[in-house]
Amino acid sequence: MATHGMVLFAHGARDVRWREPFERLADKLRAARASRGEAGPVLLAFLELMEPDLPTAVGVLVADGCSVVTVVPVFFGQGGHVRRDLPAVVERCRGLFPSAEIRCAVAVGEDDLVLDAVAEYCLRQV
Repeated sequence: MATHGMVLFAHGARDVRWREPFERLADKLRAARASRGEAGPVLLAFLELMEPDLPTAVGVLVADGCSVVTVVPVFFGQGGHVRRDLPAVVERCRGLFPSAEIRCAVAVGEDDLVLDAVAEYCLRQV
């Protein structure tokens, strides 16, 4: 059975506190995967201003034995970074790690369940 790793891919920022919600999300995913009996690590990666970058994170997963890696863009929409920059870096990763299958999900904000959760959050604010 293939070990399936996951990389949460975010933009990055100069302020180190910006990564805190992404670290909490990664922790929640690790716990959820473990409770479901799913093996495979979850890492963070960033487009710019923070480390690691996506090729580094994918390299760590492949070195740890992952034969499948899913990149999940933790972006709210399909802006230029998701439409242009992300496909280029995913293709670079595929070239660097040809032994692994590298998949890429759509931006989390494009999913209706995510939008439903955000709408519920907004409703709780009034």
